[in-house]
Formats: sequence, structure tokens, C-alpha cells
Amino acid sequence: MRRLLATPDFLLGTFASNCSGGMSVTQIDERWNNSWDNNLRLARLLDEAGIDFMLPIARWIGYGGATDFHGSVLETVSWAAGLLASTQRLTVFATLHTSANHPVVVAKQIATLDHIGRGRAGLNIVAGWNRPEYEALGLTLPTDHETRYGYAQEWFDIVEKLWTHPAPFDWHGKYFDLKRTYGLPAPWDGRPPILNAAGSGQGREFALRNADFLFTPAIDLARSQAEVADLRHKAAAVGREVGVLTFSHVVCRPTEREAQSFHKHFANDRADWAAVDNLVALQFANAQSFPHDLLALIRDRMAAGHGGYPLTGTPEQVADGICALAAAGFKGTTLSFVDYAEEFPYFRDNVLPILEARGIRAPREALGQTVAVAA
Repeated sequence: MRRLLATPDFLLGTFASNCSGGMSVTQIDERWNNSWDNNLRLARLLDEAGIDFMLPIARWIGYGGATDFHGSVLETVSWAAGLLASTQRLTVFATLHTSANHPVVVAKQIATLDHIGRGRAGLNIVAGWNRPEYEALGLTLPTDHETRYGYAQEWFDIVEKLWTHPAPFDWHGKYFDLKRTYGLPAPWDGRPPILNAAGSGQGREFALRNADFLFTPAIDLARSQAEVADLRHKAAAVGREVGVLTFSHVVCRPTEREAQSFHKHFANDRADWAAVDNLVALQFANAQSFPHDLLALIRDRMAAGHGGYPLTGTPEQVADGICALAAAGFKGTTLSFVDYAEEFPYFRDNVLPILEARGIRAPREALGQTVAVAA
């Protein structure tokens, strides 16, 4: 059974390490370099520490500004293949846009990843929102969510049938017309975990029907608690259980003063404000991932961690923040750092033991020496 779907633990993963800058829209020299070597180093650190998953962002053009934030991106399927081949426990997602990736190809790609990782692949489905990326690909972004998610539903129905129906079949739908298609081998261990980020009503209906995890921001935890409870209730009403995940940005230091000082340095004094404003403007214009009545209030959070929940302070304070997310009903959170590979070991050594002592993550047995795999 896939651990990511079965564990009672509060899930922890990383987000966007395949993208230049990661989740921090900053100009400081220490900002994340998304090289393959850095991603491989990070994956091995996470694997050895018992972190649950890595989640990439699929990007085709950056957000401009002085750094062209997310202007350099490792493609997510090939990225996931390399990481799955180099780790032993970690689930690795591939993020794929329904508009840019044919479902027959995607079904084969994810099944192949799942065989490489022996049941550790996941699929993050993006129905599309970023108009400049559509234009860069020569595509037209549908103006209404009903069309986007109607297309996404048929797309995913085809993927699922390819995973479960070994014989050739024809498909005559609204968006796809396929003849004698089939997809072997099937995934390694049943259906891979499915993730979807959704803010609109149609998007959330899609996620609740199809996904194992719905990804949404945590801006105000009182608001989030009601939101998560409502989503769980709606999932149960259609006979499903969907875990709600969010995303966070970590600045963890021995003292609160050190953490706040570094946060001010990278996310205020040296933020790439032109890229931040481009990102906020695109969210307002084309997406409903962030509640629009709160989006104007989180410009600073965009600079620090792409709008993620701030976890800034001492190890105890960071653990308090993670426990607050769990208390609000979230099933897990992604973590980002200004420099993932340099900062994660401090989090591993000082925050994870607190979370284990508080009972939201099971204690890990010693994992022994570094996994011996080729670089």
C-alpha cells in the first residue's frame, strides 16, 4: 500500500525546488539554484530524513523582474525520473498541464515513473491559469472554468482508463477522439496519488471527484479551519476522502531575532518586487487559487514564499506553526527554504524531533548510512 495515502502522519514535502528561486522571490545571492546537482542532493537529504514527498512546479516562462523568477525550470517528468531512481522511500510527483500534455502520453509517463520508483510516483494535475504561458505555447486559455475543468475531467478519465483497462479501446468524447488506444504497463501499485490545486468552485469539484489531495493556501487559520472542514464534508458526501494540503515557507534559526532579521533581508530589503507584482497581477487576472479578497494583503508573503504560510522563528516556533496547521485540519504542508539543501538539515535536526514528540509524526527509526546510488 502506498504510504503517502495510508499514513496517519501529518505529511511534509518540499515544493518548487525544480524552479530557479524556489518559492522565494528574492535577489540575494543565496537564493535557490535549481541545478540538477542541488535537486539530487536535496532529494537524498529528504529521503534519509523520512520526508514524505517532493512536488515540482511546471513552468515554461518566468515572471520577469531582476531575477526572472522561475525563468529556469527543470521539466517535471524527467526530473521525477532521476529522483525516483536515486531514492528509496520518497514519493516524487510530476506536475503536468492538461492543455499541454496528451493524456495517452501522460498515462504512459506516470506509469513509467511508478515502475522506476516501485510505487512512489504521483501526479499533480494543473488545469491551467497562467495566460502568458499559454501564449508562449501557442495555446488559448479558456476564459471560463467550466471549459477548463470539463476538458480536464475528460483528460483524466482517459488517463485512469488507460491505467486500468489493459485491452485496446476507442474513445469518442467532446475533446478527444481516440482509436484502439491502451496503456501498458499499468502503474506499479494501483493508482498513483493524485494532487490538484483548486480555488474556483469548478476546480474544487474536480479535485473532490478525482484527487487524493487538494492543495490550497493557508492565509488565515480560522478561515482555513472552516474551509478544510467544508471540503472534507463535501468529499464525504460523494463517498471520497480527500486530504487538504497547504504550502509553507521556513526560516528557522536558533533565535527569533536571527530568523526575523534574515526574513527582512531576503523578503523585504532584497525582494524582487517587480517579479512579485507580476506574479500578483497574474493571480488577480487569471487564477482563483488565492482568495481575491485577501490577495492584496499578502504581497509580502509572495516575496517570502510565493504566498505560503510563514514559519519563521526558532525550532519551537516553527514546530508551533506546523502544529497549528495540523490543528486547522490540514493533512500536510510543503516546505520551502531560501536555500533548501543548506537550510533543511537544521530543520531536520531541530524541528522534526519536536513534531515527533508532539505526536503529529511517528518517530523515525535510524535510517543508517546514505543510500548508495549513483550520482
